[in-house]
Amino acid sequence: MIDRNTPVSLFVTCIVDMVYPNTGMSVVKILEHLGVKVDFPMGQTCCGQPAFNSGYHTEARSVAEQFLKAFAHAQVIVAPSGSCVAMIRHEYPALFADDPKLKAEAERIASITWEFTEYLTKGLGIESLEGRLPEKQSFAFHDACHGLRLLGLGQGARTLLSNTENAEICGLTENDVCCGFGGLFSVKMSQVSNAMLQTKMEHIEASEAQTIITGDASCLTQMNGGLSRKKSGKRVRHIADVLAESLPERGKK
Repeated sequence: MIDRNTPVSLFVTCIVDMVYPNTGMSVVKILEHLGVKVDFPMGQTCCGQPAFNSGYHTEARSVAEQFLKAFAHAQVIVAPSGSCVAMIRHEYPALFADDPKLKAEAERIASITWEFTEYLTKGLGIESLEGRLPEKQSFAFHDACHGLRLLGLGQGARTLLSNTENAEICGLTENDVCCGFGGLFSVKMSQVSNAMLQTKMEHIEASEAQTIITGDASCLTQMNGGLSRKKSGKRVRHIADVLAESLPERGKK
């Protein structure tokens, strides 16, 4: 277990920083609610995943080296993205395999990097934030590929939300099947990607849940884009935003 007195360095990720800054603030709100000190290394940029997945490993290494510098003094790193955490944890040591000094630092960074819900449940041992949503809402989960298959995520987010007052958990058919985003896959293989998205949206529409929960902003963007174009009343939200909504505003109880 991690001591709550150990400060957390927030890696907010590219998409959250540029598109969903409120999700980053939700993470901060939850961590500070738990008494965890949060810092934000200003030198952070990207984890290098887009370049790495495209085969540009030299360019990915350059970006990753900046990440190592930015988080050189971090004791614990938390990110609201399973795919970015998977990149850091699984690929960084290999990227620097030919440089003993950088490899050692990459292995250290990999060992202290956690996905947000993983940090709460496995790192701090928390199963409930004792939160209460303003009104009753129903939710279903979409398990993002990297988080599910490379990090073993899934149960932590469900535990936290199921222990939140006014939250009802419903089922989603093929909740563990890809939404079709996959980074550049959605660009290079757009027809296949769109077919996968159409199937995902059919399952979302068939679910009793009002809202779909995920832990990756990229999946959220893909699915919400499809739902919006379809003029669906359902939407996808990040788990951090829903959990933060269940907590009282600062200064209120």
